[in-house]
Amino acid sequence: MDKLIIYQVFTRLFGNRDVSCKENGTIAENGCGKMNDFTPKVLKDLANMGVSHIWYTGVIRHATQTDYTKYGIPRQHPAVVKGKAGSPYAITDYYDIDPDLAVDVEQRMKEFEALVERTHQAGMKVIIDFVPNHVARQYHSICKPTDIKDLGAEDNPQHGFDPQNNFYYCPGQRFEPYLDLYKGEKEAYSEEPAKATGNDCFNNAPGMNDWYETVKLNYGLDYYAGRVGYFNPIPNTWDKMTDILLFWASKGIDGFRCDMAEMVPAAFWHWATDKVKYRYPDILFIGEVYNPAEYRNYIGAGFDYLYDKVGMYDTIREVMCGRQSAHAITNAWQQTDDIRQHMLYFLENHDEQRIASDFFAGDARKGVPGLIVSALLQQNPLMIYFAQEYGERGMDQEGFSGRDGRTTIFDYWSVDTMVRAAKGKLTDAEQSLAAIYKKVMTIARKEKAVTDGVSFDLMYVNGQLQRQYAFLRKAGAEVLLVVANFDTLPVTTTVNIPAHAFDYLHMKEKNAMATDLLSEQKIKLSLQQDGSIPLTLEPLSAIILKFKV
Repeated sequence: MDKLIIYQVFTRLFGNRDVSCKENGTIAENGCGKMNDFTPKVLKDLANMGVSHIWYTGVIRHATQTDYTKYGIPRQHPAVVKGKAGSPYAITDYYDIDPDLAVDVEQRMKEFEALVERTHQAGMKVIIDFVPNHVARQYHSICKPTDIKDLGAEDNPQHGFDPQNNFYYCPGQRFEPYLDLYKGEKEAYSEEPAKATGNDCFNNAPGMNDWYETVKLNYGLDYYAGRVGYFNPIPNTWDKMTDILLFWASKGIDGFRCDMAEMVPAAFWHWATDKVKYRYPDILFIGEVYNPAEYRNYIGAGFDYLYDKVGMYDTIREVMCGRQSAHAITNAWQQTDDIRQHMLYFLENHDEQRIASDFFAGDARKGVPGLIVSALLQQNPLMIYFAQEYGERGMDQEGFSGRDGRTTIFDYWSVDTMVRAAKGKLTDAEQSLAAIYKKVMTIARKEKAVTDGVSFDLMYVNGQLQRQYAFLRKAGAEVLLVVANFDTLPVTTTVNIPAHAFDYLHMKEKNAMATDLLSEQKIKLSLQQDGSIPLTLEPLSAIILKFKV
């Protein structure tokens, strides 16, 4: 079995080396990364780090304030675009590649196809976003196949809800949000009747915290009547969105990360994933689902993996910040134990704050024990966000995205650590952090005890551990004892191994010579039922002891 390690890149920022970025700068002022920045060497380095899949975030054409009309691309009204670059989750054409990412705009699809090919040649797989719940307010496809009708083209906007409409409407009402609808233009942005907004805002006046730049798609759920579903006959939106999935699958991609999947009915996913997987059996569906009560519904509807955000991410974050005991991690994995293979663990992504930011841990090293637990506890996938391995702080004030500890998704910008990594100018601390990430990711991919083995949590017999987390992994005769230290101080402690662990893992009592896979040090272990092992742990680190039984 192979352990998936997904490396999420924000494609627009990844390769941008312009360091003179100004707040709210245009593409001409601040520059923009391109698909061609992912050279064979860059991709090989990622593969060598232990990456199995690259999620190229934001490759489908989305709303932007940059004018591409000379290429026949419709211009978006700036009143309904967030930031100069625009949100990659406000799609303007599901069948097109974002022109910002192309060296030659007219060849943008060919450049994407070449990127897929290069990634595959480097031994990795490709994941892209599928944004099913909402589109940009001025959605209009210029690249759709000739036999496909555009979203909304056949809607009856006099019906607030119609199962065969693609959008929801506010009949007789003009779109009147809190916004300045001119935003420097001669003519105001106009929409009548107003369409419902993406975050389930079904009136004509979304507020500043609503997803006002987007329009909600209609999958046959009547929200006006308490979410009654009309799925027979199949809603028109189901067909259109499945066609889009099949279009991208035909480009040779290997998976979809499905944005806000739980805002779209599970019945649609069941229908669509079945059709896509019939044609492309190996394609992955990764769902952004935040409600644990819905996890099993969405896995049953065809999702391979779901974000483990409100369980594992939130818990490890609290442990890293010293607000919870490490024992909370046990409870977090137990909540999803029956579906553990389907849970995607992560510590950063484009929605979350950077570990090193002032809003999270304030120090990238505090992420190391959390990384080790997330990577090695189970067989399930791990996701890393680009520059996480260098301790990127995300503390820039880029423009629409203020100083919030996140790396902007709305602005043209460059990422400091990525620029310095490309120029060989990382600090010693950043280089040593990157080396730890590489080591841990490689262990996660290469060690049979991690990829194929069973897991045994040791916390129930180690009440003395509050800032440390201990577990065993075993496959065949190989065992890993992992003890992560979330404390900022070195710790000398003992770890108890109960008799039950020996029974469950089919281990015999013995003296063993173990190697710490992080430090390469050799340690003698006396393995006794209900015995204890004395250990000294460095601050914000771990030991990963490998031995044979």
